[in-house]
Amino acid sequence: MTPRLREKTVSSPAPSVQNGFSLISNEKLLQLYATMLKCRIIEDRSRIIIQQNKLKGNHASFGQEAAMVGLAMDLLPGDHIATNPGNVVPFFINGLPLETLFNGLLNSSPQASRNADPFKSATEAAKANKQANNKVIAVALCGISGSLDSWRKALSVATLNDLPMIFLSWNHVPLKKNAHGLPTINVDGKDVVAVYRVASEAIAHARIGNGPTLIECRTDRHNSGDPILNMEKYLSRKGLFREAFQSELEAEFRNELDAAIEAAKSTR
Repeated sequence: MTPRLREKTVSSPAPSVQNGFSLISNEKLLQLYATMLKCRIIEDRSRIIIQQNKLKGNHASFGQEAAMVGLAMDLLPGDHIATNPGNVVPFFINGLPLETLFNGLLNSSPQASRNADPFKSATEAAKANKQANNKVIAVALCGISGSLDSWRKALSVATLNDLPMIFLSWNHVPLKKNAHGLPTINVDGKDVVAVYRVASEAIAHARIGNGPTLIECRTDRHNSGDPILNMEKYLSRKGLFREAFQSELEAEFRNELDAAIEAAKSTR
């Protein structure tokens, strides 16, 4: 039987080019960076839409792109994602088309949004996945106190039932002492390379039936700066970052985003 994930801490920054060692390909590193940059643009636009339309929503994910991208980058289309209402970024990372994403944001029912419990749905999906032994997992990301009780309950249910789930929290989310021996990984939440590494391990363990894992991301304001700038510095040390790449990516994606939002508005 494969041993369960042990508690650990990943606190060191991503390795620099000098040590010549990285388990992540250059292509994947650029993909992580590009996805973070796109998520920041989506977050900016979502915040504006939420404010203009007086919608219920959460834009607390600004500055937490490394945590979300690192966790969600290698999820499969069938995996279940649960997060706070209005946080559309994880679904984009998982492949949801932009038009569908913003159609849901602009045209969702406020009452349905209030009544829905995404974390309860995630545990129900995980129970079905475990019974089917289909290697599909669920992830639950919590970043605001309004959903904390539901998130904690889901964490307890997943631990007691050994469900194929991954829970991610940011350091400003208070957690009760882990009474069930849930494997916990502490990681710098502003280092996408570090998050990606531990998330990859947790995902693999969940898929083979080793139960849930809690990833606690430290993202305090005195620690390590902006995650996108951190990644740009890391890529620069490896000779991979070019300002032209960043500018072209931003321009192309903003055009794509504008078109998707206009298409979503036309269905209102």
